[in-house]
Amino acid sequence: MYELIILIIIIIVTLLSAILALVRTDLLEVAILSGITGLGIALLFQLLLAPDVALTQAIVGAGIIPVFLALAIKKTTRVDDG
Repeated sequence: MYELIILIIIIIVTLLSAILALVRTDLLEVAILSGITGLGIALLFQLLLAPDVALTQAIVGAGIIPVFLALAIKKTTRVDDG
């Protein structure tokens, strides 16, 4: 019973962070929210008894991709019109 409640909470948090990542305009927030989404998916894989896939998802989805997004945001410069 508790596993089902935890599963539903993780699914809701993952979906909310993915939707918020789509509608936000601050790119640093988008990087953080994509990391939360990746972590939620990794937790779902772990609860579904796929630890190898969960570990890969945690490394790539919650670790590498948000760091790359944040670095890309930091390296780009804003160009003003005019």
